[in-house]
Amino acid sequence: MGDDFLPIKGYDHVEFYVGNAKQAAHFYDKTFGFQPVAKRSLESGSRDTASYVMKQGNVTFVFTSAYTPDHEVTRHCALHGDGVKAMALAVPSVEAALRETKARGATVLKEATPVEDADGTVVTGEIKYAGDTVFRFVERDNYRGAFAPGFAPIAARSQADPVGLAAVDHIVTNVYIGEMDYWAKWYEDVLGFTNLLAFTDEDICTEYSALMSKVMENGTGKCKFPINEPAEGKKKSQIDEYLDYYYGPGVQHVAMNSADIYGTVTELRNRDIDFLRVPETYYDYMRERVGDVGEDWDKLQELGILVDKDDDGYLLQIFTTPVQDRPTLFFEVIERHGSRGFGIGNFKALFVSIEREQALRGNL
Repeated sequence: MGDDFLPIKGYDHVEFYVGNAKQAAHFYDKTFGFQPVAKRSLESGSRDTASYVMKQGNVTFVFTSAYTPDHEVTRHCALHGDGVKAMALAVPSVEAALRETKARGATVLKEATPVEDADGTVVTGEIKYAGDTVFRFVERDNYRGAFAPGFAPIAARSQADPVGLAAVDHIVTNVYIGEMDYWAKWYEDVLGFTNLLAFTDEDICTEYSALMSKVMENGTGKCKFPINEPAEGKKKSQIDEYLDYYYGPGVQHVAMNSADIYGTVTELRNRDIDFLRVPETYYDYMRERVGDVGEDWDKLQELGILVDKDDDGYLLQIFTTPVQDRPTLFFEVIERHGSRGFGIGNFKALFVSIEREQALRGNL
């Protein structure tokens, strides 16, 4: 794109609103191997919320909960359960990002706000996205602290080893039927993104349900945001189930890269993280479809890792089951070998697996 009015350096962080930030931080430390690096709390002068900043590789998660029953965070959790509130993008100038996106139709929820301490200044601003989710712009070029002013560094202590998660690959949003095209155009008009891929209900379906999806990416390809909507089917799709239990559109899953998906998945399984299992016949079919890509098919099958191939290369991927009681947010681990795709060859097998889980919950 010649005129990149919204230069994005990459993902800055993902903020989750949760019922108990301390317990969430402990869970992501002991299971997913995230290291606690900073927190904002009563002790650091925050009178209304507590936040824990967790890092692994280039992935930064922030878990925030509120102290009072009438706080926005509390209301968000009461309606949606634990979930993603903000997808934060690193930009050279928050003021410019807000000015340019507002001129193109963005609803600005928070103007450029600098916060300063002895370690420098962090500037943030927010625009409205689908449902109660926001995009947050972050400018922190000259900040030397642990995360941001108001956050105190967490002293080194015993923690679980990292599992090899390296970076955010993409973040997927679920929206109501008929809204996908609206939000795809919003990405194009407001953020200057382009449509990388589109999947129809013929691409992603089973006997019972279907979905449609469009993948939007920024000019450099650093940030990708697929959008899913349900399609008409005989029974309720996984997207319908999410929308029912999240009470509106929101982030369905965060995908993270690993350079060694075998090691990552093995360690996550050892820490009691559950993954979706596809039918065993999947591996016979995919051996024929994909052919020899230099991977150990027996190991892939043992761990439940999926494989797909396109003109640019291949990828390995696997999906956790929901990480909270509501069947909403989950995570993906992905290892790319040239492929820029999203595993379209795996979608049908995944749908069968998800429908099996839905049936167990009585939601199919």
